Amino acid sequence: MIDIRTMDRDRALEALIAIWREQGTLAEDNLERGRGAASASGERLDRALSKLGLVSDAAFAAGWSAVTAWPLVEAWPSEPISVPGVPDRFLVRSGLVPLGIEDRILRLAVADPLDAFSLAAVSAKTGLTVAPHIAKPAELQAALEKIDAASGAVAGLDESFGGLASDVDRLRDLASEAPAIRAIETMIERAVDIGASDIHVLPTVNGGRVRIRVDGVLRDIASWTRDLTATVTSRLKVMAGLDIAEARLPQDGRLRVPHRGVELDLRVATIPHVHGEGVVLRVLHRARATPDLGSLALSPEVLAGLERVIAASNGLLLVTGPTGSGKTTTLYATLQRLARPDRNIITVEDPVEHTLDGAAQVQIDRRIGFDFAQALRSVLRHDPDVVMIGEIRDGETAAIAVRAALTGHLVLATVHTNSAIAAVPRLVDMGVEPWLLASTLRGAMAQRLLRRLCPSCRVTSAAQYDQFLHLAGARALRCEAVFEPAGCPQCSGTGYRGRIAVGEFVAAAPALVAAIGERANGQALEEAAPPYLHLLDDALRRVVAGETSLSEVTRVLGDTIVEGRA
Repeated sequence: MIDIRTMDRDRALEALIAIWREQGTLAEDNLERGRGAASASGERLDRALSKLGLVSDAAFAAGWSAVTAWPLVEAWPSEPISVPGVPDRFLVRSGLVPLGIEDRILRLAVADPLDAFSLAAVSAKTGLTVAPHIAKPAELQAALEKIDAASGAVAGLDESFGGLASDVDRLRDLASEAPAIRAIETMIERAVDIGASDIHVLPTVNGGRVRIRVDGVLRDIASWTRDLTATVTSRLKVMAGLDIAEARLPQDGRLRVPHRGVELDLRVATIPHVHGEGVVLRVLHRARATPDLGSLALSPEVLAGLERVIAASNGLLLVTGPTGSGKTTTLYATLQRLARPDRNIITVEDPVEHTLDGAAQVQIDRRIGFDFAQALRSVLRHDPDVVMIGEIRDGETAAIAVRAALTGHLVLATVHTNSAIAAVPRLVDMGVEPWLLASTLRGAMAQRLLRRLCPSCRVTSAAQYDQFLHLAGARALRCEAVFEPAGCPQCSGTGYRGRIAVGEFVAAAPALVAAIGERANGQALEEAAPPYLHLLDDALRRVVAGETSLSEVTRVLGDTIVEGRA
């Protein structure tokens, strides 16, 4: 335990680094990277490490707590606490958040443990004894924002973002456009912590709205002024390497940001709206472990179909569904099952969304003319055993994929259709010869994601039970009750926590293969297909099991129900 008041800055930082090393939270290469950036930019080492995402928030707070012997913040006040005689602006600029005043003791969360002046100034001004506490930077920033909310700016700790040329550039850039930088960090921090897949910045008549998609559903998280919305949009375009002067055409880019000690990849898309440019950020968690096929909790029929296909040495597997239905995750889980030293696996994607150890992953770049078709032609010259195509979007890509399957490769690909059977006419419409498709197709799978009911607050529903009996009429499905969402603190009042995958798998049986070769239409293909578990049947099973609600099934599979599969 060290008395921080009698310790110089260098000794304090040395003690902090020693603790991080001892705890295993700071790798040597990251330490050297942080030292280089700090030296070149003039930033303090601990802050450089934190801002570059090389030390997590939890490690940052725990380390300083160990050095100073100051306690960690365990709970934050629900509303900002005023300190008599101390302006809120001083607290914000100094990075101090009042936690409470009791028995002439003022508890303060501090941003900088080495800032003895600010603590002494507060004590002298108020006549109170100051008891400093250590907080996680992101939590402290959120608390500072509440204090400074009346000013219309987002205040708090200076944090860094990726997408810049170097670590030094990241640190130096903090001095410019601070409100926009902080607003972006707050937006991303909150979205990622909640588990959002997408972040939307929507310009409106009087300002802007920030929305996030969680478990497939959008929700508002912030409202901004018109000026801040425009500044944030411009800042995001700079970070993503887009043309900041071009506001009339859509643009696409990518950026990288530090979060909790790791770096996140974000896909950025802009589009002109009536009231300004809209921006959507897709959050890509490349560092997350690739799930195992068995861990996806797919229905036994679907899982068995997938396993039969990947047991073959060649052929084509199609996984279908709308954007955000988990197709890529399923394919990566399948590749994880296929991965072994004697197989050459190559993926072609836009963008690469997961990292798969042992696979060669290729990311296309249309800006330089490197599209799916060109990438596939090159990939096939690299002797692959298994090829995964992120999405078949055009006839040339479809033709190459089918011919690759015909010449001894196992090809896995996604395509946007509403059902498994619909993937066949979709590829034929793209120009693939039916006889080629019939010769190579091993199976097609359709998938959707349904929100999982929160087990802590789900309640039975008589109305949904009556609807279930109607839908389950001809099916051998029976249950005593169905559940609907209620809402509680554990699920943030939504009634749902996480999602589950439902699917259907159609095997390329002889009758179906013959129908494909004869250019049969969708209805004829459905009749020629072997019996299989449909999406709606799988979803209703999950209702029976109490995993999801009938209203969620209707929301996600409304088209399937309307098409008469009920």
